[in-house]
Amino acid sequence: MRIINFILAAILCVFCHPAQAYSPDVEGRYASIAVDADSREILHAREIDALRYPASLTKMMSLFVVFDSIEAGRIKLDDRMTVSANAAAQPPVKLGLRAGQTIRVHDAVQALAVKSSNDIAVVLAEHIAGSEDAFAAMMTQKARNLGMTRTHYRNASGLPDPLQVTTARDQAKLADNLLRTHRRHYHYFGQERFTWKGRTLRNHNTLLGTVQGVDGFKTGYTRDSGYNLTISAQRDGRRIIAVVMGGASGKSRDQHMAKLVDKAFSVIGLSPAAITAQPKLITASTQSAPVQAFTLRGRNKQKVRVVTGAGPAALKSLPLDQNWQIHLGDYANARSAQEAISAGLSLSGLTPDAGSIVKTARGYGARLTGLPPSKAQERCAAIASGNGPHCFLIAPGG
Repeated sequence: MRIINFILAAILCVFCHPAQAYSPDVEGRYASIAVDADSREILHAREIDALRYPASLTKMMSLFVVFDSIEAGRIKLDDRMTVSANAAAQPPVKLGLRAGQTIRVHDAVQALAVKSSNDIAVVLAEHIAGSEDAFAAMMTQKARNLGMTRTHYRNASGLPDPLQVTTARDQAKLADNLLRTHRRHYHYFGQERFTWKGRTLRNHNTLLGTVQGVDGFKTGYTRDSGYNLTISAQRDGRRIIAVVMGGASGKSRDQHMAKLVDKAFSVIGLSPAAITAQPKLITASTQSAPVQAFTLRGRNKQKVRVVTGAGPAALKSLPLDQNWQIHLGDYANARSAQEAISAGLSLSGLTPDAGSIVKTARGYGARLTGLPPSKAQERCAAIASGNGPHCFLIAPGG
């Protein structure tokens, strides 16, 4: 009787999940593609439609569904989620929360994008869909909507499952759609580190800050998949997307990707020698008006310093289209300033194009720009409340 029940359950299970009826035949591991992100022209292609295991590239789709839920108002970055026993039991890599503990959506997103935490992938999946199976079905449906015809998801983390497969072409489509649909959340994929309970966790993508123009996306590895990597890079206003799957080691994969990035840019007419350094620097303007500082109260009674040419009352009287800035501090080098901008963007919820690095007498100033006064005040308070970098406001002309 138990054998009959088992067989019946197996038959029914074919219909309980759309990926169950799919029997992939994965041969080999290597595949690669590079695409012009503006024209979507394929610049390089090797085995781009061959089935491969995504490993933690899966978390790019997990985050796509999370960002969809944020934009639809179903969840908020400040929402707290409870860790289930199932989530806590996931194997490393993990953040290591215990069942019953809670984590904010904002911190969970960073844990996925930077640390690639398997336990937090399950926390997000269960919070949004009720179960990881239901969330995986949402991921597969989203893949179909994006034209990823050969991709099937069985879990939110990318842990080994013979039915969880993708292709290099599909991964490039996923990256392209993340950039086009959720650009304001893209900065999470470019964070070089994430601080959690006093620990600094570094991004597994070592090309960030080392290969010119690379500013985001994700690594992945399992024994069956090999070393995977999806990146996006921008040079002189041109952006490419590249995917390498099945690397023999993290080092050889990264070296191969670095060459692929240079090759892709050369195809669209940008030789390495002609490329200007990123990020571009802006020369700070000279302040001639008298400066007066005062303090506003942010959330949780945090103090936010405001620098302006007038008193606090002027904040309400200034036109809303004034170009206010949030100054996040001065740093010894451009890389440190960019890290402060990434942290400020994460905590403020502003789009990546709001960040700029300003050359000052003290070094490299990190700023978020182009804001009306009320929004600048609100976002600076959010940064202060979120334990982000020190910030103060600079009025137009300041």
